Amino acid sequence: MQWIEIKIVTTEDASDAICEMLAQIGADGIAVCDPYEIKRIIDDPESLSYADDGYIDSLGTDVTINAYFAEFDDGVRLGAKSEEYSNPDGVGMIYANIGTRTVPTEDAMNLLKERIADIGQFLDIGQGFVGYKYVKDEDWANNWKKDYKAFRISDRIVICPSWETVEVDDKTEVVYLDPGSAFGTGTHETTSMCAEFLDKRLKADDKLLDLGTGSGILAIIASKLGCKNIEAIDIDRLAVDVAIDNCEKNDCSFIDCYTGELKDAKSKSYSVIVANIIADVICAIAADIPSKLDDDGFFLCSGIINTKRERVEKALADAGFVIEECMEKHDWLAYVCKKA
Repeated sequence: MQWIEIKIVTTEDASDAICEMLAQIGADGIAVCDPYEIKRIIDDPESLSYADDGYIDSLGTDVTINAYFAEFDDGVRLGAKSEEYSNPDGVGMIYANIGTRTVPTEDAMNLLKERIADIGQFLDIGQGFVGYKYVKDEDWANNWKKDYKAFRISDRIVICPSWETVEVDDKTEVVYLDPGSAFGTGTHETTSMCAEFLDKRLKADDKLLDLGTGSGILAIIASKLGCKNIEAIDIDRLAVDVAIDNCEKNDCSFIDCYTGELKDAKSKSYSVIVANIIADVICAIAADIPSKLDDDGFFLCSGIINTKRERVEKALADAGFVIEECMEKHDWLAYVCKKA
């Protein structure tokens, strides 16, 4: 076996969609260098990070994504790493899981190009697929860590990579996170808005469902804020494995992480449902959320690019929701919704 490193040069708007696509088709590792996000973190007066003079300018304006896939004698491994859950008919061709299989390397590269082109139908993907090369195991296993530093995501929560330590005051909780190849390091606006809403609204006696948990970051943040009844669910078995590992790192293994979608949620209803996904998926599931939500509960949704604002707001209204609060950061939106 050897490792293939895929290089994609794209825009900030398209980077999340591309990372999610890569995770869903089975990337073993994803590393993102986003100069805009790094600059926002460093410029934040409460940031715990710093950079030498000229570092930000040296990054340029493109977002660079490196994804890593395992190549065997019969080709590149694609799909979920476990047959326990497979969803080849998922939400659209862009985000659908594919059955586990190995395919010739050039066929795998063509599939990636097709999926990136699909994303380009609704987002500016920039340069897109650049190419691939072979790398040593130890190279990709550690290189992505260099751009991931501790930062404050909300008033009471600091995110810190699991291989570092950080000093905080007694009013601050630290989430130690190893995102692995699952989507969700916490640096993106969509996640930070969810964290801010949870920091402000979550109560200790809430029953929370984190729908599309990714790395488990929002479920873990909820636990650090005092919530003790939490389920975290994702259609990607790999993401669930990473979420379970991150829960163990943060002494919150009581969080119930499992593979599935909304219909597989174990509880009859929840006082809080969080979905930090993408606009199209939120629209697709909006009508099913109320039946799983307490009458006085709230639905927190994010991952919504502002060009999809009207579509999402219509889907929420059609589902019987009233938007109680909206937050917007750099073209991204998050909503707190309650039943009308």
